[in-house]
Amino acid sequence: MPHVATAVSDPDEGCKKTPGCTLPEGHTGACKVREGSNMSTSTANISAAAVKELRDKTGAPMMDCKNALTEAKGDLEQAIVLLRKRGVAVAAKKAARATSEGSVASYIHAGGKIGVLVEVNCESDFVARTEDFKELVHDVAMHIAASDPKFIRKEDVTPEAYEKEKDICRAQAATTGKPANVIEKIVEGKMGKFYEEVCLYEQPFIKDQTISVSQLIAQKIGKLGENIAVRRFARFKVGDNNVTIAATKPAEETKE
Repeated sequence: MPHVATAVSDPDEGCKKTPGCTLPEGHTGACKVREGSNMSTSTANISAAAVKELRDKTGAPMMDCKNALTEAKGDLEQAIVLLRKRGVAVAAKKAARATSEGSVASYIHAGGKIGVLVEVNCESDFVARTEDFKELVHDVAMHIAASDPKFIRKEDVTPEAYEKEKDICRAQAATTGKPANVIEKIVEGKMGKFYEEVCLYEQPFIKDQTISVSQLIAQKIGKLGENIAVRRFARFKVGDNNVTIAATKPAEETKE
């Protein structure tokens, strides 16, 4: 005999297991969803094609994609936003974990005119050997070749470079004739743009301008479950004597 769902609690209380279920809270057996009801939030109504499209766009695990689409009521763009936020949250939790494994990769661009060496670290050799990690390292190297960052993170910007740029921004803002407090706000905004221009992590990712490089890395952290960080890179350009060499500051220096 097939198992029949039975109520075990107050029939006035609705089921909380599945949105749209017509059975009372605490019932046993499968939920019953009224046919034809608006069930865009039901996991069962999220198509495999939509899940695959989201996975292709974000690289997130299938179940995470399905859950994000369910929460976003089938809205693909909103689901992408949710996955990015979760990736950043996971990355923040893992940020203090040591990264002693990883990979060094090179990227040659423009017919051999620009070359990059980059070291990206993770926590284990297992993750370092995955295709996802290798793809990330390649993408970071390619981005550096194309965007020419001078530092890796905001924390790595030298005091000299910071003060020099701030003086330039303040001089430019002063020509507007605005009050001092307004000028300082203008300078603050310009310094935010400065970080975006010179810091690898703050730059819009060359292959997807809607996310930054730090968000790209956060997505991989969320997928692979390990802390990941760019440790150092060098960028060479034929005929340019100013080779860009950047490295992250040790943790004890960053705290100062």
